[in-house]
Amino acid sequence: MPISKNKIKWIRSLEQKKVRREERVFVAEGPKLIGDLLGYFHCRYIAATADWLTAHPTLQADEIDTATIDEIERASLLKAPQHVIAIFDQRTEQTDISVIEHQLCIALDDVQDPGNLGTIIRIADWFGIEHIFCSQGTVDVYSPKVVQATMGALARVHLHYVALPEFIGKLKDEVPVYGTFLDGKNIYDQPLSTTGLIVMGNEGNGITAEVRKLINRTLYIPNYPIGRETSESLNVAVATAITCAEFRRRE
Repeated sequence: MPISKNKIKWIRSLEQKKVRREERVFVAEGPKLIGDLLGYFHCRYIAATADWLTAHPTLQADEIDTATIDEIERASLLKAPQHVIAIFDQRTEQTDISVIEHQLCIALDDVQDPGNLGTIIRIADWFGIEHIFCSQGTVDVYSPKVVQATMGALARVHLHYVALPEFIGKLKDEVPVYGTFLDGKNIYDQPLSTTGLIVMGNEGNGITAEVRKLINRTLYIPNYPIGRETSESLNVAVATAITCAEFRRRE
């Protein structure tokens, strides 16, 4: 059946964090993204063109509507709508602090830009990092812009929203907690571990003073050549990629 006006209104309402939080769902759009998320998240609803549904005869969802491109465009939150929209249930994440003792993890201290968060999730997925611990001030992972920017990496990377200073403060003293700073130590000269926490800060203000006090290993990504006038800082997603790449290169 076609998408009803109420369904279109419901899908569009999920652009609001308050509604997503109340209903514990999120929107995903496009064949590639939805294909990656199916099997990892319970699918509550799908609206797709007849051709797309015919090509996916074993699709598992609570409710499926056959829609025209025009209907999908009216429901879509994208500038360039695609052939399928899905509503998935959000994960109920169990925050296990001990994972940091056995794996390399990332912490994000008030990262605000949806594109940056989505890219960082893709970076984590690429480098085999399965857990990201976010401050309460970090942008919502289930924002449609974040979900789209993850390009499906959200299926394999788990995000946990925590009171970051208290969370880090509970770690054992011997657990390495890294942070990137302009006055840190050259990352290419420092010993790096295969476990622990890499903290990345806000786009404009970096890591908060409260969290900085808990970091026991400061790092700096040097520019080249050293001493040359250059940009003030790196984009947080770019800095995350460089940092994770160096950690993995050492293994």
